[in-house]
Amino acid sequence: MSGISLKKLNKTYGHLTVVHDIDLEIADKEFIILVGPSGCGKSTTLRMIAGLEEISSGELYIGDDLVNDIPSKDRDIAMVFQNYALYPHMTVYKNMAFGLQLRKAPEDEIDAKVRETAKILDIEHLLNRKPKALSGGQRQRVALGRAMVRNPEVFLLDEPLSNLDAKLRGSMRSAITKLHRQLDSTFIYVTHDQVEAMTMADRIVVMKDGYIHQVDTPQVLYDRPINMFVAGFIGAPQMNMLDVTIEKQGEAYIGKFHDTDFPLMLGEKAARLDPYVGKSVVLGLRPESFHETMPHDVDPAKTCSFSALVELAEPMGAEIHLNLVAHGANLIARVSPRCEAEDGEMVTLYCDLANPHLFDKETEKSILF
Repeated sequence: MSGISLKKLNKTYGHLTVVHDIDLEIADKEFIILVGPSGCGKSTTLRMIAGLEEISSGELYIGDDLVNDIPSKDRDIAMVFQNYALYPHMTVYKNMAFGLQLRKAPEDEIDAKVRETAKILDIEHLLNRKPKALSGGQRQRVALGRAMVRNPEVFLLDEPLSNLDAKLRGSMRSAITKLHRQLDSTFIYVTHDQVEAMTMADRIVVMKDGYIHQVDTPQVLYDRPINMFVAGFIGAPQMNMLDVTIEKQGEAYIGKFHDTDFPLMLGEKAARLDPYVGKSVVLGLRPESFHETMPHDVDPAKTCSFSALVELAEPMGAEIHLNLVAHGANLIARVSPRCEAEDGEMVTLYCDLANPHLFDKETEKSILF
């Protein structure tokens, strides 16, 4: 298999288009995640790849084969749903074996595949139980096992961890990532949880309102978001957005926010600010850009201090999240657990501007991308 290609893929229900001209190349054996808010079209796109939704227009290729009109059962794919979709009256063994039995595989082959897969997923001791006797994490492993025994070229996973508690989601994220490496297959995964996307994917597809906004590796999306939506969606807590006025002082540019001057030392990209001098833009700052003391490992010329009111300090163990208000703007800062700031007090923070993000207010596109 040589990958999956989506070319100008659209999905329309009557006069409503929910997926718009999707162009996407998925490499063989890649782990790619479609992420975005509810209603962005990610699950619909996955279901079109699966053959569970008819394609309104455009082309879908698996390898070199156009599969628009190929039935789901003939696409060599397996899908794992968020509700597990297990047969409640069947044991784990029979749930996993059922697809192979439908294909009339030899019984000894079925038994060998089921037991081998159960060993990989550490559910050998559950083979004689029925789904109602399993925990959520165990049911999800069974659903994965049922897909694995078919040895498909492509795994499609639609919000598979959304029904699990936070601790179990963390362990299952690791299990699925290891499984991808072990199976050496293509994984296409849908989630609204950007933490899942950041920790699991080779590449992330960020969607909104049926459109793809950006496709790249997790780190590039974090460091170089193409617009305000991607910048705000990727990262937890999300990026802070401040309206600043661009001023030029000699050869230097600053972003003026009331009585605070944010130095914008952008090197060769600085000239991109010329059309914005005297105008308002959006300055994006990650929560970890703020420090309660002057950072020692940052160029002092790329820092500034400002005052803000602490509305709420949230101890997180390894760090504290400060919910702040500065001149009516809401901010969040990630600071060290040694910070002693208390609710209701004014604090002075130092801002690291080594990697600022600037966005055009009208187009919401990155000025620096």
